[in-house]
Amino acid sequence: MIRLGLDLGGSKIEAVAIDDAGVERVRQRIAAPRGDYAATLAAIAGLVRDTTQKVGAGDTANGKGAAVKFTLGIGIPGSESPVDGTVRNANSTWLNGRPLRRDLEALLGLPVALANDANCFALSEATDGAAVGAQVVFGVILGTGVGGGLVVGGRLVVGANAIAGEWGHNPLPVAGEPEDLMCWCGRRDCLELYLSGPGLAADHRRHAGVSLTPPQIVAAALAGDSACNAALERYEQRLALALAQVINIVDPEVIVLGGGLSNIDRLYRNVPRLWRGPVFSETVVTRLVPHRHGDSSGVRGAAWLPGAHPG
Repeated sequence: MIRLGLDLGGSKIEAVAIDDAGVERVRQRIAAPRGDYAATLAAIAGLVRDTTQKVGAGDTANGKGAAVKFTLGIGIPGSESPVDGTVRNANSTWLNGRPLRRDLEALLGLPVALANDANCFALSEATDGAAVGAQVVFGVILGTGVGGGLVVGGRLVVGANAIAGEWGHNPLPVAGEPEDLMCWCGRRDCLELYLSGPGLAADHRRHAGVSLTPPQIVAAALAGDSACNAALERYEQRLALALAQVINIVDPEVIVLGGGLSNIDRLYRNVPRLWRGPVFSETVVTRLVPHRHGDSSGVRGAAWLPGAHPG
């Protein structure tokens, strides 16, 4: 069996074919059409066909025969509505309101498993990544946005409203501290406004009056800049409080961080120390770890979706 995964991004579509042991057989990417749903369907279909042909040709050349069986999973920057099966909340807005899975199944003639890209990240790291062997895993994306996914017993938890893991649009859990910021989703003081890369940069700008990127803030803090160090301390405190809420509710064995901000080494020292107070337990054995598969986690997690997705 070959597992084919696609990561549907705003600027690129990446495909990977892995075997049941997680060994990559083929990996390739193409530019993603923007603003054109029909062109997106055609691009996905073409990439699927090209990838499966390359895997099949390789197996034939190795004497394994041409009858290769495939499964297909796709990670998207949104989620599938449990009401009508259309895409919602995608920043690739031309997907919203469209029955993407049904259209692809009709076009390709095979079942398609579809999930949010943060769910794919969590599944990848739980299956053969940084959290392999753990029963309950929470995966966190700290990048341009903030997302999350929950894996229990090797299977994604989607939830009654198909929003399990969407902690990025919970309000910042700090009494009296939020700054009354408006989120793109229409809510105020969402975690994404404080814990995303743009959120860290904006927080530093509000407090120090200087515009720096997150990597510049980290570098300056390491060099002894007090304002940048204070920005990272605020970030760590907020992240610790936000993750403490997750621990109090689902009590994961492992929390895996991904996205650009997951590369800040000090988070793994400081955040577990800071979450001890708000976690409702005398001891906290939950591990906070960086991703193993990096930028590949999303597409690898999509490949693992069939059989791990309850839908």
